Amino acid sequence: MAGSDETRRIIIGLGNPGRKYRDTRHNVGFMVVGELVGRLGLSAGRSAFEGELHDARPTTQGESRRVALFQPMTFMNRSGRAVSELVRFYKAEPNDLLVVYDDLALPVGALRARPGGSAGGHNGLKDIIQALGTQDVPRLRVGIGSPPGRMDSADYVLQRFNKEQKEEIGVSIQQAADAAMDWVFNGIDYVMQKHNRKGETTGNE
Repeated sequence: MAGSDETRRIIIGLGNPGRKYRDTRHNVGFMVVGELVGRLGLSAGRSAFEGELHDARPTTQGESRRVALFQPMTFMNRSGRAVSELVRFYKAEPNDLLVVYDDLALPVGALRARPGGSAGGHNGLKDIIQALGTQDVPRLRVGIGSPPGRMDSADYVLQRFNKEQKEEIGVSIQQAADAAMDWVFNGIDYVMQKHNRKGETTGNE
């Protein structure tokens, strides 16, 4: 299990704020949190800890959990500042967090959960690890594929999905939201067993 029933689980979706970056590949984490907000029927979030925060108490099979859904609004590379403020306020431990973000090393639509490890080149997670002082931060990576040809990775992640990818990433976001809820109620090991797909490029694993 992820902890006791009264432990607050915190799902953090990474992205960049503003209309310019909406629906870009780098904002997959924001999209997953948005999917969860819709599923849970939550109203507009509140501005807190340099981000947008929703509090929820989802229930399944008679069990409920306290959950915070958070989107840092500090821009991707400064995510750690907002997350560390949130963690201090809730007196949370790193394993109470699930960071959801995009990954170039995974094909579009693939999911990969891990209990910790290096940032694998993702600057948002890197900043969170530095701010919290530990790599033991559970995370859920959502594949966005690699840039074609010689395109720079920084340009690729700030583009929107092409027509062929839109349907696939839409399904992936729903599956990532499923995985996040599985984490809330059952923990990271359960998510890894259920949602990690075999036989694919695993990047920093």
